[in-house]
Amino acid sequence: MKDSVLQKTATPAMRQSVSLWRLRFWSCLAFPLLVLIVLPLPAQESKDVSLWLTTADRSSLLMQQNAPLRFEKSDSNLPAILIDDARSYQSMDGFGFALTGGSAQLLMKMGAQERKEFLQQLVGTGADGIGVSYLRISIGSSDMNDHAFTYDDLAAGDTDTNLAKFDLGPDSTTVVPVLKEILAINPKIKILGSPWSAPAWMKTNEALKGGSLRHEYYKAYAQYFVTYLHAMASLGIHLDAITLQNEPLNANNTPSMVMEASDAAVFIKEALGPAFRKAGIATKIQVYDHNCDRPDYPLTILNEPEARQYVDGSAFHLYGGEMGALTQVHEAYPEKHLYFTEQMVIDKGEAAPLPVAEAVARLVIAAPRNWSSNVLLWNLAADPKFGPHTDNGGCPMCEGAVTLDGNNVTKNVAWYVIAHAAKFVRPGSVRVWSTSTSGLPDVAFKTPDGKHVLIVANPGRRSQTFQIRYHGESLTATLSAESVGTFLW
Repeated sequence: MKDSVLQKTATPAMRQSVSLWRLRFWSCLAFPLLVLIVLPLPAQESKDVSLWLTTADRSSLLMQQNAPLRFEKSDSNLPAILIDDARSYQSMDGFGFALTGGSAQLLMKMGAQERKEFLQQLVGTGADGIGVSYLRISIGSSDMNDHAFTYDDLAAGDTDTNLAKFDLGPDSTTVVPVLKEILAINPKIKILGSPWSAPAWMKTNEALKGGSLRHEYYKAYAQYFVTYLHAMASLGIHLDAITLQNEPLNANNTPSMVMEASDAAVFIKEALGPAFRKAGIATKIQVYDHNCDRPDYPLTILNEPEARQYVDGSAFHLYGGEMGALTQVHEAYPEKHLYFTEQMVIDKGEAAPLPVAEAVARLVIAAPRNWSSNVLLWNLAADPKFGPHTDNGGCPMCEGAVTLDGNNVTKNVAWYVIAHAAKFVRPGSVRVWSTSTSGLPDVAFKTPDGKHVLIVANPGRRSQTFQIRYHGESLTATLSAESVGTFLW
């Protein structure tokens, strides 16, 4: 109806009705336009990629590169790493080091301010921190203490089945205060505890080196773990997990104790598991804690249903065997977790190339690709003479991730090996699918805040240029010989 006709022929009621209709029409048309103007458009996924680089010639040590990379549409015949974040695997608990008693002893010799600054770099997540999120400590001494001890050492011939003489001993003035400072910086850091030996009075040879646990002391030793965990908890230190025995097939360390797989299964189902359940302890039990050449060891325990019910997963080292042993155990028991709890990485001196790429490829990349939820290196700190360590069975060549000489801190290759993951792959990150070749080993993750991390190693002796392909786009990058890059977007 034209306006002129409306004015001449319509009644007041008709004119009011048409006016209301027009108002509703234009309101309906305008509202979506208003929404488009007022509401922000969905954020577009960032295409910029930052690269953190460590080179063998030490010219770049976990250094962010100035020129950002960018995903774009591109066709290329270069070797390519493909990433598919729709295919995910295990969640990551963290990356870190063994905080041995010797490491803690050296840290406590530093000035308070110098130690605080170093620990901030170690576990802090600021610009200068590498964000270590997982630590391993020894229950009693390891071979990287200045002497061997447990928390219930007695005179020859004495016993203490009620653990009346239990005492944290030297750890009270070294490991405990260092852990408290670390927890003040990162209260969520995960801690694994591993014993090197039971008290000598519980063992067949009544010594801290070698021997095995007497069956009549299984329940007393289970209570030893419970007492330890309660003692640490009373100090504000909660352990996420324990292993039964460090390197249970190695009797050569000081201290050490042999624990065969069949014995470990009996200890778990008859003593440790029930003791944890009765005490309401949530600390996880990890089995094995030794080399990849014996996957039959954890499988023997997991094959026992009565023991398996108490076991969270299996822990491995790599001084023997192949990392694929973890996948073998995963395929047999996919509901159980895998952990990588120890490996030593040694620098070759400032005159030699930094051996970072080989170590990252063999450990930081290979362990998660074989279902491990963490990667821990041995050990955090040593002095310039690779001490302190025990006599007649301690490690005289164990270099720390850092060398501590008073307040002087020298960062060695292990520091950068772990830093390339720990700083970026935060706890709760999930490994995602990526291709991998022997020439450019890699592993990819999606972080809890939606970022992506790709760690690539070039262990070869020549520079390599390659593409990273993600969501239909790609970028081109180059890694020099024996270098490592962490790509973040």
